[in-house]
Amino acid sequence: MARFVDIHPDNPQPRLLEQVAAALRDDELIAYPTDSGYALGCQLGNRDGRDRILRIRGLDDKHHFTLMCRDFSQLGQFVHVHNSAFRAIKAATPGPYTFILPATGEVPRRLMHPKKKTVGVRIPDHTFVHALLDVLGEPLLTSTLILPGETEPRTMGWEIKEELDHEIDLVVEAGETPAEPTTVVDWSDDVPEVVRRGAGDPDRFGV
Repeated sequence: MARFVDIHPDNPQPRLLEQVAAALRDDELIAYPTDSGYALGCQLGNRDGRDRILRIRGLDDKHHFTLMCRDFSQLGQFVHVHNSAFRAIKAATPGPYTFILPATGEVPRRLMHPKKKTVGVRIPDHTFVHALLDVLGEPLLTSTLILPGETEPRTMGWEIKEELDHEIDLVVEAGETPAEPTTVVDWSDDVPEVVRRGAGDPDRFGV
């Protein structure tokens, strides 16, 4: 049965943040709010967590996982950012964008796209997520919580707990959560390609 943690959206309580971080360090799978709906998250090294995310979402091994990063400096440790993309990506973060970029050696191979050796990265504009990443000290392996047959991410923590009670370990509630997913931009080559149109305006990248 999943535990339910209600955290203040503007001033996250350190004790509760540490509880969530401890759960992640214990290889638990969490559902948590972001600036673009709920997401599933686990530690980078959590092999079972990765497989559980794929199973819950009904996805195969070609799914592009995303690393939720605290800031641009941390993002730069895990992906190669081309000179042509650097300024545009930095200007768009934090915000509702996910960028697909070539992974560095810091990314476990099982988290990369099997052929392209790419991974998604994003820096959210969300108080709770930033606070959690500060406590955790590393990116969070994540995927938007869009269930099979649905097109929008979940937005209600209690609803997620009710439906996925025996499939995840912890649900975080932290205020209102928008229902629109991120805009996904594949920048693994020199020219950006919009893979999914969402909350972020793709026009800023000239595509």
